[in-house]
Amino acid sequence: MSTPSESAHDRSEPDLSTIVGERRQLINLAYRLLGSLSEAEDAVQETYTRWYAMSREQQAAVASPGAWLTTVASRVCLDVLGSARVRRERYVGTWIPEPLPDRSEWIGGLAGTGRSEPADPADRITLDESVSMAFLVVLESMTPAERVAFVLHDVFRYPFAEVAEIVDRTPAACRQLASSGRRRIRAARPPAAPPAPAAAQASPAAQAVLVRHFKDAWESKDIEALITLLDPDATMTADGGGLVGAVLRPLEGSRNIAQYLIHIAGKAPGLTLLERTVNGRPGLVAQHTGVTVTVAAFETSGDHVTRIWAVRNPEKLRAWTGSEQT
Repeated sequence: MSTPSESAHDRSEPDLSTIVGERRQLINLAYRLLGSLSEAEDAVQETYTRWYAMSREQQAAVASPGAWLTTVASRVCLDVLGSARVRRERYVGTWIPEPLPDRSEWIGGLAGTGRSEPADPADRITLDESVSMAFLVVLESMTPAERVAFVLHDVFRYPFAEVAEIVDRTPAACRQLASSGRRRIRAARPPAAPPAPAAAQASPAAQAVLVRHFKDAWESKDIEALITLLDPDATMTADGGGLVGAVLRPLEGSRNIAQYLIHIAGKAPGLTLLERTVNGRPGLVAQHTGVTVTVAAFETSGDHVTRIWAVRNPEKLRAWTGSEQT
């Protein structure tokens, strides 16, 4: 028969599978809220630090440790989002969410190691439309409160009563915040697009073909082919974070983008382009001497590329950096 102390110990120290299960959920939530793997991992670590800072009696009094962890993680992310808005106002160029590799592609993880548990937060993210770069970029336009309420309710399906407890607002206020977030999502879609968040995009298979043609045209420095593949009103945004060279303002128009890409290809002989999954969608990775220097995510409509997000900030490419097999 266990003592109260032993029962509390059991509650405060769940088995490994429970810990991993909760961590996966928290990383999924935090990445969508923050758009950064490193910040998501830090937020989840802070959440567990607060859990283990409690006494065993306090832990035993928590009816649902999973719900407690979700609440704390959401509040930590809300605080981070508030400070991040100030930091990003001083950011050099445009801040783009950290690109996410497919679990079979990120560097330094499970592949070939024989390990049974994820060693990198990228491997804990469930890939769906809510982590597409197009979706995450719209989330960046929301206020911290809108983003938390919208993601908790519309993405993770928490009822507004629970969202209200997490963000310390009334259910009616949370409903308004989520509604405002939905309006931002709708406003970011092309007028003729159906109601799904990224419905303007082609299917992954069709996008993969389009990205392959784009890669071939870029490698062959065929400017006219690039212009044909790009929507006339296409936009390209780069993020170097002031650490590497990148255009500071978005490039607009197919010819401007094509000319810039050809210019880059001419300045970087030996650049290798690889077809890779970026945030669950077909994208491109550019490597130089075996090191990833750019990860490009695409938004497409029909047989044209409409948006390109090129992440060059090395601090956002840690999950990608290293030698990869072509």
